[in-house]
Amino acid sequence: MSDLQTTDGPLLAADGTSLKASISRALRRQKIRALLLVAPLFLFICITFLAPIADMLFRSVENNIVPETLPQTTQAIQAWDPKSGEAPGEAVYAALYADLKVAVKARNHTKVASRLNYETPGIASLFRKSGRRMKNMKDGNYKEQFLKMDKNWGKLFVWEAIHRFSGPYTSGYFLSSVDAEKTSEGISLKPEDERIYLYLLWRTMLLSVVITITCVVLGYPIAYILADLPLRTSNLLMILVLLPFWTSLLVRTSSWIVLLQEQGVINDFLVMLGIIDDQSRLALMYNEIGTVIAMTHILLPFMILPLFSVMKTVSPSYMRAAKSLGASDWIAFWRVYFPNTIPGIGAGGVLVFILAIGYYITPELVGGTSGIFISNRIAYHISSSLNWGLGAALGVMLLGVVLVMYFVYDKIVGIDNVKLG
Repeated sequence: MSDLQTTDGPLLAADGTSLKASISRALRRQKIRALLLVAPLFLFICITFLAPIADMLFRSVENNIVPETLPQTTQAIQAWDPKSGEAPGEAVYAALYADLKVAVKARNHTKVASRLNYETPGIASLFRKSGRRMKNMKDGNYKEQFLKMDKNWGKLFVWEAIHRFSGPYTSGYFLSSVDAEKTSEGISLKPEDERIYLYLLWRTMLLSVVITITCVVLGYPIAYILADLPLRTSNLLMILVLLPFWTSLLVRTSSWIVLLQEQGVINDFLVMLGIIDDQSRLALMYNEIGTVIAMTHILLPFMILPLFSVMKTVSPSYMRAAKSLGASDWIAFWRVYFPNTIPGIGAGGVLVFILAIGYYITPELVGGTSGIFISNRIAYHISSSLNWGLGAALGVMLLGVVLVMYFVYDKIVGIDNVKLG
């Protein structure tokens, strides 16, 4: 018996429903099954990738600690004009007394002190000192009592900081990440001796480009040799390329410290050969050179593997055909072989560059003060100073730079031309 029934009207399925509706229902079930198969991966990406990025974006502008700890003060200070040149009136001091009294009891005054101290150094000690002496204050004449407690309560920089960061959201972290600050006069750059983040960002980009170029220069001939050798020999040599993946990052970095230091193996070898004298040993550690050498060694496999995969797909007949048409070895390589390997260079270059700008352990150990990256400051703010807002803002800035460079690369080269094999 046929599964389809024909009538004078539309075609019907075996269950008597419209054939079109039956097909749509079957396709819908297939889509649902496909979505259910993808759902675990999508959930994993959301939890491990998208959620941390969203949290980082939120922390870079979040400022709830100030209005939550000093609710009355932040409301009362809105009527004060920072450009007046005078401290706020009695009402603001009364509100501060009421807020600090509650905060000290809950032991929250140190948190708001740390937050404000990120922007204006010196406020943390002021809040802690005031917190210890709050029990000695009496009702009335709050301004006089605060000034007697510490004369800094009458200085404008304290109240300007509270006024600037009285809202639940702030641009202060992003301004600090670009070496700027917001004052009563508006947004301005910090003093020159306090500007570090833009310089660190520039150094990170520059050294990452140098590391990427160095990996291309060293990795291309290695990948070419591996692709040209017989399979058995190529596989044996590939073990040497993969060996860094099986070695601890700290072990590799420590090895470079032993090799590169002034009393290290390389300098001793050069002195032994008479190339340099003992008083003129090369400074290969705790500077940009040490960072470039160590990072190149660590990231070189990420350049070799994409190049090797792409080179294996280039047929040897291309080179033979070019030579049969009269091209020299160099011309055949440059005009035939090399263009076919550019997608591998692009893939390896993008991979090495993005990995390089995010490394912080190796630059911290071998870079010294002149070879560290901006990622070192991000790690410092996250784990040491606990200024998560500034660390998040620096992370967002670094993410933005990577996305811009990725967009430029896509426009110039085309991300579709990148191949990993």
